[in-house]
Amino acid sequence: MAQRATATCFCGTVQLELPVEGPDMPLTFVCHCADCRKITASMFASNFLVKNSALKHIRGEDKLTKYSTSETIDTGNTMTNYFCSVCGTLMYRRSSGFPDVAIPRIGTVDDHSLHETKLKPQVEVFCKSRVAWIDGIGGVEKSTQGQEALG
Repeated sequence: MAQRATATCFCGTVQLELPVEGPDMPLTFVCHCADCRKITASMFASNFLVKNSALKHIRGEDKLTKYSTSETIDTGNTMTNYFCSVCGTLMYRRSSGFPDVAIPRIGTVDDHSLHETKLKPQVEVFCKSRVAWIDGIGGVEKSTQGQEALG
């Protein structure tokens, strides 16, 4: 059985259980698109894909607030964001372009050793939007777009 881990929001109200390896977790990536920069209040977002059927809500599913938009999404897809309604942590996103997967944030995973190992990004996407003072992640595939790199 593939290893699973928990992911928790800042205040602990929302907690998920999800795979960190195997066929239910097909990709880890860093995104430099303008939308990810805005929604994280940072210069990039570190994410991974998880099949919806493998993402389990341990607690706080009723405390998630949803916000959907397509106006700012480079691909034109509709992106639905799932935030903790108490502390505001973005737990995951879902794209209309990838309806079978959720896109959790690596930083929400409770076991920080996984950030260095199984959740290390495999690809960087929307590198055309990366700020000049970030050189990128060494040894990781680069893509100027996102859709083709993510499958």
